[in-house]
Amino acid sequence: MSPLASYRRLLRVAGPLYVVVAFVGRLPAAMSQLGTLLLVSQATGSYAAGGLAAGTLAVANAVGSPLAGAMADRVGQRRVVTAQALGGGLALLALVAATRADADTPVLVLAAGVAGLLVPQVGPLARVRWRPMVHGEGALRPRLVEAAFSYEGAADEASYVLGPALIGVVVSLLDPGAAVATAAGLLLVFGTWFALHPTATLVDPDRHLLPGGRLLVPAFAVLLGAQLLVGVLFGSVQTGTSVLAEAEGRLGLAGLVHAVLGVGSVCAGLAVVALPARFSLPRRGLAFAAGMAVLALPLLLADSLAALALVVLVLGTVIAPYMITVFTAGERVAPPARVGAAMTLLAGATGIGYAVGSSTAGRLADAVGTSVADGGHTAAFAVTVAAGCGALVLLACAQRLLSSALAEGSLAGDSAAVGVVEGSLAGDVEPRKAVEGSLAGERPPSA
Repeated sequence: MSPLASYRRLLRVAGPLYVVVAFVGRLPAAMSQLGTLLLVSQATGSYAAGGLAAGTLAVANAVGSPLAGAMADRVGQRRVVTAQALGGGLALLALVAATRADADTPVLVLAAGVAGLLVPQVGPLARVRWRPMVHGEGALRPRLVEAAFSYEGAADEASYVLGPALIGVVVSLLDPGAAVATAAGLLLVFGTWFALHPTATLVDPDRHLLPGGRLLVPAFAVLLGAQLLVGVLFGSVQTGTSVLAEAEGRLGLAGLVHAVLGVGSVCAGLAVVALPARFSLPRRGLAFAAGMAVLALPLLLADSLAALALVVLVLGTVIAPYMITVFTAGERVAPPARVGAAMTLLAGATGIGYAVGSSTAGRLADAVGTSVADGGHTAAFAVTVAAGCGALVLLACAQRLLSSALAEGSLAGDSAAVGVVEGSLAGDVEPRKAVEGSLAGERPPSA
């Protein structure tokens, strides 16, 4: 099956409405970090304070998302994600209100942390739904699962294109407060819609026929480290871009320039499904990490937004393939009944990395000086280069470990798939028909 045919089949299985809702529902998470960075930096006049607030939001999200993922594995996604969407949207509005009231920096950092704790990671939770959605596709199922993860990786990257771009547009037209309020509105509407979509019932806990197992095995720890390092890359690039944009007097362009990072990434991510099976996941990860290390180096020479946009466009071509590889490996390594926790842990590691990258880059930029001549943006981008090199070293050292763990995980996943299908045939027919009817375009059942 060709990549295009795989994506068409996925669209027929899930339905266009689900794809749109799940995509828009993940935008607030992509918008909130940059929005917080710009909002608090403007309110306090300090990039260190802005970086601290954005980093706190990211760390809190990194802590809250895995806890929410684990809870969703136990009680289902509907209740958990609904509470997150409503709470997170209101918390982002409270952060905007605090800046309007000229609150002190500690109060703003606390408000950002509360928002981060509550904002849901829709992307990882959407990944969990694909395997049961395609379990009736027979021999095509493995190919469709791989295509689904390629799509999700590209969708995540696209959200990090449109999210910062939307922040940049609203900041240019209005101000950072309005931009964060926009993220809150999208979360309240589309985050809740994603939570209540009928596909959420496909991952209800009573569908997990195998007991949970140990998740934090050495191979999964390596994958967490790999995602943490790409988070450092994101955070430092975002901060360095903001510093350079401010130095040029065009802060509103920061989100637009950072969004360019995802343009090449989206295209490359969609093409991952075309990679041959003999190009194993460990070797893919190593190749894409090497690409990040090499392609980050020109950031140290960028001294204008135009030059920076070109560099990040090329750098983006290896980021989505890298992340797709890590998340696909994580899904295969994780115990079948704990995939939700695994996906949100990986997303959480990205958030922690973002916090480390953003705060470290912000401190270095403030210490060196934020004008173009001072080179504060170059100091920030040095953190990006270090992250790429770190990912390369980590995955080079873990090739044998990952290969062994993935071989064992594939066998466990196949057994779990058989169990899910048998369970559905034995006593789950009517609920599955209701969901399949909704996916086909019938009126969804009331929540």
